[in-house]
Amino acid sequence: MTALRKTQVDLSSKAAPFAIRSERAADVAMREALLDASFGENRHGRTCQRLRDGRAPAAGLALSAMRGGTLVGTVRLWHVSAGGRPALVLGPLAVDPACRQLGIGAALMHQALAAARARGHAAVILLGDAPYYARFGFSPAKTGELSLPGPFERDRLLAIEFTTGALDGAAGMIVPTGAALPKRRAARALQAHAA
Repeated sequence: MTALRKTQVDLSSKAAPFAIRSERAADVAMREALLDASFGENRHGRTCQRLRDGRAPAAGLALSAMRGGTLVGTVRLWHVSAGGRPALVLGPLAVDPACRQLGIGAALMHQALAAARARGHAAVILLGDAPYYARFGFSPAKTGELSLPGPFERDRLLAIEFTTGALDGAAGMIVPTGAALPKRRAARALQAHAA
């Protein structure tokens, strides 16, 4: 009989585990700092931000990746109408640069998509790098007739359907449909953007 060998696992800080959970109010400052570091302080002027301004993320679809009590990754999904078809827009997805080799981005994507599907959503759209997002099932196949409220690169507008045909014939502008943020929260968000 062959003896089983115990594999040594490097538990250095680089290999430290992370956990994904629902976003909490206490995550906001860390999330905003991470998004600024990942996308620059001009991120508020980007086209997809127009779909998020003044809106709350879809219920249960704002996730935080935590490592050692620090937020190291974030993703949120938002309700939209894609040329008259109900869908979600994913973004932004961000991971702390010091943690990018740990699989946090992929784990956030898998969990966000599974949660969206479990909640009965039919399709998710995003604006991003096609080779990266193709591994999750995203493609430009159903977005050719859709547009965004601002400039964008056509080959970066991608979608995945959970319900076959959910985006068949979708054409026109993608517009926000999600719940509006309470006025107090919306005012604080605007102040944070201006700071």
